[in-house]
Amino acid sequence: MKSKIAVIGSGGWGTAIAVLLVKRGFDVSLWSYMKEESDNLRKFKENKPFLPGIALPEEIDFTSDLEEAVKGAEIIFMVTPSSATKSTAKKLSPFVKEGTIIVNASKGLTEDTLERLSVAIKKEIPQAEICVMSGPSHAEEVARDLPTTNVVASENIEICKKIQDVLMCDTFRVYTCADVVGVEFGGALKNVIALCAGVSDGLNLGDNAKAALMTRGMAEIARLGASEGADIKTFSGLSGMGDLIVTCTSMHSRNRRAGILIGQGMSAKDAIKEVKMVVEGIVTANAAYRLAKKNGVEMPITQAAYSVLFEGKSAKDAVKALMSRDKKNENEETIKGFLD
Repeated sequence: MKSKIAVIGSGGWGTAIAVLLVKRGFDVSLWSYMKEESDNLRKFKENKPFLPGIALPEEIDFTSDLEEAVKGAEIIFMVTPSSATKSTAKKLSPFVKEGTIIVNASKGLTEDTLERLSVAIKKEIPQAEICVMSGPSHAEEVARDLPTTNVVASENIEICKKIQDVLMCDTFRVYTCADVVGVEFGGALKNVIALCAGVSDGLNLGDNAKAALMTRGMAEIARLGASEGADIKTFSGLSGMGDLIVTCTSMHSRNRRAGILIGQGMSAKDAIKEVKMVVEGIVTANAAYRLAKKNGVEMPITQAAYSVLFEGKSAKDAVKALMSRDKKNENEETIKGFLD
């Protein structure tokens, strides 16, 4: 009898994970928040809004019933928007058995408590074992069996190895890691920098500007992560620099696409409507800005993003302010906060 795995969240990434798991030989249920969405997936065997043109396996059990989705599941993948992670976990909790492994594959921070998503899930589902998965993994490419590599992180290495065994195949390679904090911060904050990279493209600032933005953006991601206990080496890996590169450079990236529109003069609200998907970088920019202030961490790019998104500053003025900052020594500014 096949082992059952539940995937909670039927956006592009959740659907791609479900497809991968079926190909790996598991019995898979895919939960949708809306019954209409679940019905459409079942009827058309295609996720038209997020993965058009990709045929979904007949074996996937599509449902909008949380209890039905996780009944008998040994492993649960949480792939909801970050803003819905906590509330979904709370609804899910009564149906999760002791010791069930939950893999958080969403990227972001909670807006109210500024927590990592795995922390929020653990508070709502204390009986579960929580790990996280992150890395450069556009759903469009995973669903098409293009080579992809991710990281699974947990303080319990045996859980990492179990999920590694579940997912690994000739098109999806998985590494293990003990630095949950670093993996989550890398995945969450790269969306903010990718949004800014899109703004840079929208303003036609060129390749030099974007390269600088990505490099200095990674430095401030690492500073904030280190202030929360992350290992700075993690940020040079797949869940750090790897994810940052793909999200800042690919048109698959909804954050970059939204940023391009904002750079061209569109409001954040209208950019989200145009992209027609959740733009995590906008939500995370708010949380990251507030957490940086709380922790006393200098994050000029994130602050610039916040000023454009939430304070009405023009993108051009934000760039000018960044370029006019006081003179710095690069190495000193990069490591500031790591050794405090």
